[in-house]
Amino acid sequence: MLTAAFIVVVSLALFWMAAFTLWWQMHAWRTPEVLAATRFGRPDGEAKLSFSLLVPARHEQAVLEHTVSRLLRSAHGDYEILVIVGHDDPETAEVAERAAARDPERVRVITDTHEKKNKPKALNTALPHCRGDVVGVFDAEDQVHPELLAHVDHAFRTTGADVVQGGVQLINFHSSWYSLRNCLEYFFWFRSRLHLHAQKGFIPLGGNTVFVRTEVLRQAGGWDPNCLAEDCDLGVRLSSEGRKVVVAYDSEMVTREETPGSLLALLKQRTRWNQGFLQVYRKRDWRRLPGFGQRMLARYTLMTPFLQAFTGVIIPVNVLAALFLDVPVGVAVFTFLPLLTAAVTFVFEIVGLHDFGIQYGLKVRFVHYLKLIVGGPFYQVLLAGAAVRAVWREQRGRNEWELTSHVGAHLSREDVLR
Repeated sequence: MLTAAFIVVVSLALFWMAAFTLWWQMHAWRTPEVLAATRFGRPDGEAKLSFSLLVPARHEQAVLEHTVSRLLRSAHGDYEILVIVGHDDPETAEVAERAAARDPERVRVITDTHEKKNKPKALNTALPHCRGDVVGVFDAEDQVHPELLAHVDHAFRTTGADVVQGGVQLINFHSSWYSLRNCLEYFFWFRSRLHLHAQKGFIPLGGNTVFVRTEVLRQAGGWDPNCLAEDCDLGVRLSSEGRKVVVAYDSEMVTREETPGSLLALLKQRTRWNQGFLQVYRKRDWRRLPGFGQRMLARYTLMTPFLQAFTGVIIPVNVLAALFLDVPVGVAVFTFLPLLTAAVTFVFEIVGLHDFGIQYGLKVRFVHYLKLIVGGPFYQVLLAGAAVRAVWREQRGRNEWELTSHVGAHLSREDVLR
C-alpha cells in the first residue's frame, strides 16, 4: 500500500512539474499580442545613452578578433569596448592589443591580475574603468548585430528600465545531436521563458547581451566574484531590490554563439551553471522578493537543474515499477501521466525547431527532427549527470572556473573571411 501511494505521489509531482515548465516555455506563443510584445521597439533615431561594452577573454585568441571587429561596426555613435585579459594569457592579450591599436579611441585593454581567475572577477576589474551610462557584457565569441545598441538605447529610454536583457542564440544546431538540443534550449529560454520572469519580477539574467545602468551596477557592488553563475546572481539581487528589468528578443538582433565543442565540455559548462544556481539559492537573496509567488518562482527556478536530474532518473523507474510491481491498475495509470506531458513537450519542441529554422533562415531537415526526439532521453541523462556533479563539487568546496573553449563553429565562411 505504501508503495502504491509513493508511486501516485511521485507521478503527480512529476506531472505538475513538467506541466508548469511546459506552460512557462510556451509563454511567448500564447497569443499574437504577447509574441509581438516580446520584441524590441523600433528605434526613433535618437542616441542619448553611452555604452561601456565589457568583453572578458581568456584563452580566446581564436575568436576574439572577430568579436571586437563586429562590435566596432555598431551603428550607435557613443560606445567604448573594454577587453579584459589575464596577465598570464599572452596569446589573447596580443590579439586584444592589436585590436586596440587599430582603434585606440574605441578599444581599451584591461588586465586582470587576480591569481585565481574567473568571469566575475574580470568584469569587476573593468567596472571602475567604465565611462558609459550603461554597461553591457559580451562573451569573446559573440557575433553582435550592428543595430543592437540603438535598439537597447531606445528600450532604456522608453521603458525606464534599469536593466535590458537582449537575446542570445546558439546557432550551430547541425554540429551534433546535442548541439541541436542545446540550440533549442536557448531558443525557448531567451525567446519565451525570460519574458515570463521579467513579467513576474524575478529574473536570472543571461550571461551576455545584458545591459545595466552603470550607477545601478555600482550600487549593487558589481558581480559576485565567487559565484559560478554571476549573471543569475546579479539578476536575483537586482530583482530583490525592485529594479526594473526589460527583456526583448528579435531574431535579427540576437547575439549569436556556438555550442560547446564536445559532450565533456557541455557537461562541465552545465556543471558550472548548476553549481552557480545552487550557490545563488543558498545565498538566499531571493527571500527578499516582496511577493510570495515571486519567492516560489525563484525557489523553483534555482532548483530546476536538480529537479531535471530527479525527473530524468525517476520517470523510467516509475514506469518500470508500474509494469513489474504488483500494483492496482488505477495506480499504474498514474505512472503514465509524466509520459503524457513528455509527449506534449516533444510535440512542442518539434514545432519550436521548425519555428527556429524559419526565424534564422536555417534548413531543418527530417534527420534533425529525428535527432531531436531520439536524443531527448540521452540529453536528460547528461543534464542529470551535470546536476549530480555540481552537488558533489559544491560539497567538496570546489568552485574553480571550468572554462569553455570556443572555435567559431557559429560563424559562416563569409564571417571568417571578413
